[in-house]
Amino acid sequence: MELLAPAGNFEKFLTALHFGADAFYLAGGRFGLRAFAGNFSDEEMEKAVLLAHGKGKKVYVTLNIIAKDQDFDGLKEYLAFLQKVKVDAVIVADIGLLKFVRVHAPMLDVHVSTQANIINSYSANLMVELGAKRLILARELSLEEIKRIRKNVSPKVEIEVFVHGAMCMAYSGRCLLSNYLTGRDSNHGECVQACRWKYMVREVSREDELEVQEDEKGSYIFNSKDLNMLPYLKELKDAGVDSIKIEGRMKSAYYVATVVNAYRKALDMLPKKPPQKLCDELLKASHRRYTTGFYFGDEEKQYKEDSMPVQESEFVALVSQDMKDDFVEVEMRNKFSVGDVLEVLSPDDKTFNKKIKIETIINSNGENFESAKVVQEKVKIACKLSLKAGDILRR
Repeated sequence: MELLAPAGNFEKFLTALHFGADAFYLAGGRFGLRAFAGNFSDEEMEKAVLLAHGKGKKVYVTLNIIAKDQDFDGLKEYLAFLQKVKVDAVIVADIGLLKFVRVHAPMLDVHVSTQANIINSYSANLMVELGAKRLILARELSLEEIKRIRKNVSPKVEIEVFVHGAMCMAYSGRCLLSNYLTGRDSNHGECVQACRWKYMVREVSREDELEVQEDEKGSYIFNSKDLNMLPYLKELKDAGVDSIKIEGRMKSAYYVATVVNAYRKALDMLPKKPPQKLCDELLKASHRRYTTGFYFGDEEKQYKEDSMPVQESEFVALVSQDMKDDFVEVEMRNKFSVGDVLEVLSPDDKTFNKKIKIETIINSNGENFESAKVVQEKVKIACKLSLKAGDILRR
């Protein structure tokens, strides 16, 4: 199966590339559902495609807004650019936009977004008739329902599903909470995740408010746990899934590194199950408590979750140059000092999860000092492990 990673900006693209993703989904400045992700300039997108193709990887560009007539302004020119730089596919949710792409950019493959709510074989085959090469199925499907759709569509059509990350309280992400409460249109990429907020209820004849009480776990009645299917990749493959997708274009580069690395290693172990040590890696990135969503028919376990994410590890430094002469250059992200013991996050099994003790820190002037305190300052540390640019040190 293809491992498809989020690339909210160019840094996160490079991170996902380093940690073993097979493909990347990203957006330009318009038409995508993550307006605040940073996204890609035309120059960055062209560079990303060249880098990805040079390593046999693919780039998919999101055009997945729920479009109004005015949203089509400038789309023809944008599609011409995407064809020119040879992106591998565009992701659409709106059937009018799908038709527009097929007419004006016939060289572009089209993937139909989860927001198109494909939950049955008839909808799936209609999208294929309209020109879709890949179907990103609704998140509300069970494994058995995915198997039936896979059986009833052409084997030439690819099936993609989400396996990890934030879940939406609205059906396949079509939500109006953000629009209603803040004026930011979630279906145009401006969602403020209002479902994560804490809510109160008031009886109309009273002035006082009563906190909504679900049970002892809290009152975040719209808030979902995070999806995590790492232990069940074999089941997804057996169901006929071609591509597994990690949610998270708004998440940090450290999140992308940790999650992509875990899924890469788990995929490479198939048909074996990932060991618990690898499953525990996903606790080290920011997350809410995990769920398997709708895959096994236990969707009632998806909600009743506090809104605050947690993580067990802290991103301390990014390796900025390959190891040289027993020293490695790192870019500081959180303070570290001589005497600290840091763990290595790396796609290389020889260094993954290995620990190093900081014995020497040298600044750009060649001076030894006790602590790295300035964010993004580049320093050199003594190290006996063979680290590569893009590896991460964490605590």
